[in-house]
Amino acid sequence: MKSAVSSSLFFHSKNLLKPNPLSRLESVCLPKPSRRSIVKLPSSSTSGLRSISSSSSSSSMASSFKPEQARVPSALPLPAPPLTKFNIGLCQLSVTADKSRNISHAKNAIEEAASKGAKLVLLPEIWNSPYSNDSFPVYAEEIDAGGDASPSTAMLSEVSKRLKITIIGGSIPERVGDRLYNTCCVFGSDGELKAKHRKIHLFDIDIPGKITFMESKTLTAGETPTIVDTDVGRIGIGICYDIRFQELAMIYAARGAHLLCYPGAFNMTTGPLHWELLQRARATDNQVLSSALSGSFKLLEHLIELHMLCIQLYVATCSPARDSGAGYTAWGHSTLIGPFGEVLATTEHEEAIIIAEIDHSILEQRRTSLPLNKQRRGDLYQLVDVQRLNSK
Repeated sequence: MKSAVSSSLFFHSKNLLKPNPLSRLESVCLPKPSRRSIVKLPSSSTSGLRSISSSSSSSSMASSFKPEQARVPSALPLPAPPLTKFNIGLCQLSVTADKSRNISHAKNAIEEAASKGAKLVLLPEIWNSPYSNDSFPVYAEEIDAGGDASPSTAMLSEVSKRLKITIIGGSIPERVGDRLYNTCCVFGSDGELKAKHRKIHLFDIDIPGKITFMESKTLTAGETPTIVDTDVGRIGIGICYDIRFQELAMIYAARGAHLLCYPGAFNMTTGPLHWELLQRARATDNQVLSSALSGSFKLLEHLIELHMLCIQLYVATCSPARDSGAGYTAWGHSTLIGPFGEVLATTEHEEAIIIAEIDHSILEQRRTSLPLNKQRRGDLYQLVDVQRLNSK
């Protein structure tokens, strides 16, 4: 299997060494007054002004904006991560109709990623089954029962414990009674199931003459955002279509996530259709973005970059490899994005294992450079985390 760390990694690293245009703002201030421009006021007039500085004025203004009220309940502080630096492995896998082969193939890929230093491994969406409504009921597993009832998760549990790594197990079809879910399982380095995320936003689209797919024909939507503390940090989980909904990512950021993981399988229609539209719309919102985008990046990467400029986290995605002969053709392009919206590592559409470094210390640096948490207008808008609010 091909290992890939994108050549863009070096390109973007070089760019990060160049002077940041945002840093110029730090040197912008009022010109120092000349002696002729100084107007002497009576001491009684100036006594109340001496304690006023630009920082206190700014602080007072920020306070009046009530940034802490922009998140309800209030955002949690970023927790200290167990590791400052670690390697993540993104396993972009080919998927066939042979379930046993898919499980064995995923196992081999996880082992290869771990042998190359990955402490966290991410698999694709629906990696044990063809991506189709006809296949979901046939390949579905009873995850809670475990063992022979769920050979895919049994493999993930065994491998994570043996290799002492954390695995974000992509997603597989899950059966619970008469319902089916698109489910991601997170296994800790002890082999225990730490979290289970059921896809919240089902992929129901109809683009005439291009693609029609209705996951809701067979799948049931999940009802719970999923954030989990692991050996490598706090991780928020989404599956494919979940990435289009920025509110979910913002909730994870407010819950103190270091990293968001999205196993996904974007298709060959939505990429070309939405790429330029999203780029141009968001470039007007975030001027930093306009210089970072180029025609070589695809829709999935743009969606992640847009989230990152708003929530300042790492985001990892993992897609199946492209199979042009399949009923559903995946886009590929598994990617790791940094907290400043930069592409740290990516690949094309073939099978690949991406190994890249995550450095949690960068999070605070980025948030200090762009202190969005202190600049939100809680006096004008709020994001409500219903689950946290109702649990109080």
